[in-house]
Amino acid sequence: MLELEIKARDGGESGAELRAKGVMPAVLYGPKEDSTPIAISAKEFERLFKEAGETTIIKLKGVGDEKDTLIHDVQLHPVTDKPLHADFYVIEKGKKVTLNIPLEFVGIAPAEKAGHIMVKALHEVEIEVTPAELPQHLEVDISKLENVGDHILASQIPLPKSAELLTGSDEIVVSITAFVEEKIEEPVPVEGAAPVEGEAVPAEGEATPETPAKE
Repeated sequence: MLELEIKARDGGESGAELRAKGVMPAVLYGPKEDSTPIAISAKEFERLFKEAGETTIIKLKGVGDEKDTLIHDVQLHPVTDKPLHADFYVIEKGKKVTLNIPLEFVGIAPAEKAGHIMVKALHEVEIEVTPAELPQHLEVDISKLENVGDHILASQIPLPKSAELLTGSDEIVVSITAFVEEKIEEPVPVEGAAPVEGEAVPAEGEATPETPAKE
C-alpha cells in the first residue's frame, strides 16, 4: 500500500503561497470523516499520483489516525498539467467502494489480424468491491475475437470475488466489424462545366467533338 505524509492546513496561507513553497493544498473527507484541509508535498504527490491514479489505496499519515483513502479528484494546471489541488476520499472500514476501473485489452484478436476492424466501445466499467480486492485495472482478453460479429460483453470481464458489476451486463465492450474498402467513383463530366486544368480550350470557331466547325 502506498503512503503519503500530510500536515494540517489552517487556511492562513493561500493556495498560491503554499505552492510557491512546494506544498500542495488538499482536502480529505468521507462518510464518517469531516472535511479536513491538509497540505502535502507537491513533488511527492505528483510522483504518487502517476503511480496510483484513482484506483489505488493510499494511506495518509501525520494528522490524527492513519486513514486509507482514494484520490477522488485532482485539479490540474490548464497549461502545465501540474496538480494544483487534490481530494482524498476516506474509505469506511468494512464497506465496499464504488469506482470506475479502467480496462486493459490484452492478447491479439485474430479477426483484426485478418484485416477486420476492432471497435472498443468501453474503456472502463463501474464496479463495487472491497478495498482489499480493489484492482488497478481489469483485463479484457481479445484473443477470442475471431470472426466478424464477435464481441465481448461487460458481464464477460473477470472480476475480483467481492466485486459486483454496476455497468450494464449486456453493454458491448469490444466488437469486430467487417472492413469494407471504399470505392472512389470517377467524376461524371457535366455539360457546360469549366474545362479541367491542363485541358485544351478550343478557339472560337474551332470544331469540337460535340459541335461542327463554322463555315
